Amino acid sequence: MSTAPQLPRAAGVFISFVALLRANGFAVAPEQTIAFLTAIELLGPRGLEDIRQAALATLATPPERRATFDRLFDLHFSGSEAVERADDGEDDETLRLQEEGRGDDEFPLSDDTSESGLTAARAEALVERRFVQLSTSEALRRLSREASRRLPRRRGHRRMRARRGPFADLRRALRDTVRNDGEILRLGYLKRRQRLRKILLLIDVSGSMKQRTEENMKLAHALAQAAPDVEIFTFGTRLTRVTRALRLKRREQALNAAAHLVSDWDGGTRIGDALQAFLAVPRFGGYARGAAVVIVSDGLERGDPSALRDAIAKLSRRAWRVSWLTPLATDPGFRPQTEALAAIEPLVDDLGDGGSSASIVIHVLSLRRRRAA
Repeated sequence: MSTAPQLPRAAGVFISFVALLRANGFAVAPEQTIAFLTAIELLGPRGLEDIRQAALATLATPPERRATFDRLFDLHFSGSEAVERADDGEDDETLRLQEEGRGDDEFPLSDDTSESGLTAARAEALVERRFVQLSTSEALRRLSREASRRLPRRRGHRRMRARRGPFADLRRALRDTVRNDGEILRLGYLKRRQRLRKILLLIDVSGSMKQRTEENMKLAHALAQAAPDVEIFTFGTRLTRVTRALRLKRREQALNAAAHLVSDWDGGTRIGDALQAFLAVPRFGGYARGAAVVIVSDGLERGDPSALRDAIAKLSRRAWRVSWLTPLATDPGFRPQTEALAAIEPLVDDLGDGGSSASIVIHVLSLRRRRAA
């Protein structure tokens, strides 16, 4: 009988450090743990700083959580003061779009961009945002009232009784035969049940959309409460899934939870890279299959428009319908002026007004009718 190889006793302190990182919200894969132990063996560390550098190189610590990492490292290896457990972030559901080591290629955010939010930038700016204006508009109340009967539907696999339908209800017919001495007095029918279609909502939280961010997040929360199968992502210089946070019933609690998850509020704009990253993750890309996709963004792209065009083309092939809602389209006679919007206009089903919660709600509630038309 063979036995599994035993790790050296000295490796226990390093493995327990990885467990401490996971307990505090760091996403560390088993392969990274093995790489960490291998690096320790190869370095033959002479001090704690060598161990720290090996951990940083192999455990993929997010830059914005470096301070937490250092405190946990000091606590574990040096016995320094206790560290409060970090908030439960969904690190495995946040993808960074800006590559390391490309600072020379990035456009710095100017003071005008930070104040007005009217221009797009590519550089990453990690900030924390708080939502304070939590009043409910009539548009959100309408969405909550009418979503269950006006959102798009699809045919399910289960069947239900009906007066008319494409399927005969043979089970019911056999029961009636037994009760009526072998005679079938009336043949019943079955039809497919109707289910709400999946909705995928992608919200631009970059600096050029900062005046609409709060209202868009409140609308996302209302939609998550009104429909059972909704997935919500934010994007700027990172792609973050906020569905779980916005499922919380109390809006104040849900928006605060989302605010802690998203770290690229009011930063740069990388729309094409965000959608490419979304499609590259199988779990994320599966959310778009057969879904009504709604993208709320001004389309002020600082990246390569071809990346955006390719991503929208792939998304349109997977989705049931793709709608792009931009605050620039408040005029009924709107024609796209930016290179990015002009590139994706032939690929989307709708290019509409995203300048207010009311216009977005009207569009979402009309998706079922638009498809039928």
